[in-house]
Amino acid sequence: MSFIKTTEQDSHHNNLEKKSIFEIITKINYEDKKVPSAVEKVIPKIEKLIKKVVKQLDNGGRLFYIGAGTSGRLGILDASECPPTFGVPHGTVVGLIAGGDIAIRKSVELAEDDPRQGWKDLKNYDISSRDIVIGIAASGTTPYAVGALKACKKQKIPTGCITCNAESPLTKVSDYPVEVVVGPELVTGSSRMKSGTAQKLILNMITTTAMIKLGHIKDNKMIDMQLSNHKLISRGIRILMNELQIKEPEAQILLAKYQSVRAAINAYKNGN
Repeated sequence: MSFIKTTEQDSHHNNLEKKSIFEIITKINYEDKKVPSAVEKVIPKIEKLIKKVVKQLDNGGRLFYIGAGTSGRLGILDASECPPTFGVPHGTVVGLIAGGDIAIRKSVELAEDDPRQGWKDLKNYDISSRDIVIGIAASGTTPYAVGALKACKKQKIPTGCITCNAESPLTKVSDYPVEVVVGPELVTGSSRMKSGTAQKLILNMITTTAMIKLGHIKDNKMIDMQLSNHKLISRGIRILMNELQIKEPEAQILLAKYQSVRAAINAYKNGN
């Protein structure tokens, strides 16, 4: 199959500036509905990638996301939510973006065009074959991500990718590629839209499933979450009440004493 940048193909919707607000958002919604179906088609590929992620993390490795622009920001978002949600240490899941932290909020010109910088950024973390690196790029051509994965393969570091074009350069340097083709965007080339949505859905699948398999969820509850605000403390109390069949005052005392839902459950069941 020859490489075609579906993400850059012309929109199916013309004269957008002449449409009413209702018409525009209806069309956006129409296009957005295509995303879950596109993700569903690649679930077997996502499964293979997640199995490798779980294996690497279970052996003490780390998960790295690397990308530019929207793709890089989505990786950082997913990585940043793992410690509070699942109680894993900062550094278990790491998001890297072309241009560094400043690029999270503000575009850094030409940062994504250096094919060597991605590997340089990874080396700052003493990357090794115990880890796994997932390149995120809607186009599948971003030099920053492609160059990083190419270097990883030379060092026998497992690689995966999430891209929205089939047969892209990024796919060719990925051991576990995921190609979720969502078609042309409403605004031609604006891959922050459907492509970004598809990437976010898959990132949710990767870390959520991996953390479930690694034991950070009991039943469907976040027993390792960080108790960093009143909402999460209240959630922890409810989990203890339901899991241990105890009243709220006792659950409050347990959580205050052990400062961890998991620790409180274990202590109670062990008679402590």
